Amino acid sequence: MYKLQITASSNVGLVRTNNEDMILVRNKYIRDEDYSAEIDMSVCDRLAVCVADGMGGYEAGEVASQEVLSSLHFFLSDMPEKLSNEEFNEAIVEWLNSINNVINSKGKNDDAYRNMGTTLVGLLFYEGRVYWINCGDSRIYRFRNGSLQQLSTDHSFAALYGEQGHTNAITNCIGAGCTTTFIDMQEITGDLLVDDVFLICSDGMTDMVDDCHIERLLDIDCNASQLCHAAIDAGGYDNCSSCVVKIV
Repeated sequence: MYKLQITASSNVGLVRTNNEDMILVRNKYIRDEDYSAEIDMSVCDRLAVCVADGMGGYEAGEVASQEVLSSLHFFLSDMPEKLSNEEFNEAIVEWLNSINNVINSKGKNDDAYRNMGTTLVGLLFYEGRVYWINCGDSRIYRFRNGSLQQLSTDHSFAALYGEQGHTNAITNCIGAGCTTTFIDMQEITGDLLVDDVFLICSDGMTDMVDDCHIERLLDIDCNASQLCHAAIDAGGYDNCSSCVVKIV
């Protein structure tokens, strides 16, 4: 059995006045701080390592990101045992639709939360199986043998129509008035190698630091805090959150 070596960092950046990002590592919620942990998977059969990038009016985005991560943590913890792969996928989709309705309802009932929403990206561990998930334009990468590969696909207009005329508008998220939402999910249990590194991050990271630079930083074993500071050094126009997960 393997262990996870994890570093996480969430930073408001240099321009925004509040941080709408949040990171979940098992049962720890991270915002405006750095965190590290080592988790022995032989004694932990389910957990989430995820980043949520909130959006909306003042403070509404941070409410959405925290609400979604808290809901996911308890949902995963309370899942029945011995679900098949198909049953697990169906359960996650049901959860997604449910939390989407919850976030939208809060927006309808309170003007302070109107149109709030969040992206969600990360890794889910369930009874020896591992999945990556994505909803929105936050990203998950795998760094293996010196090479960086983006696993998720951005749900954005830029991804659909190219970088020319780039807009930050996204085509999928949780909440924000979306009546339908979807999640990309893929099992990677059989494709885990010792020394694989996964980077889970908000677009405040990838908008400021390109993939080639990220690859070089991971190649010299930079942690999540160092990655976020690279985005801040490049301008820090948005909140930046990153989580580095190494298989050991």
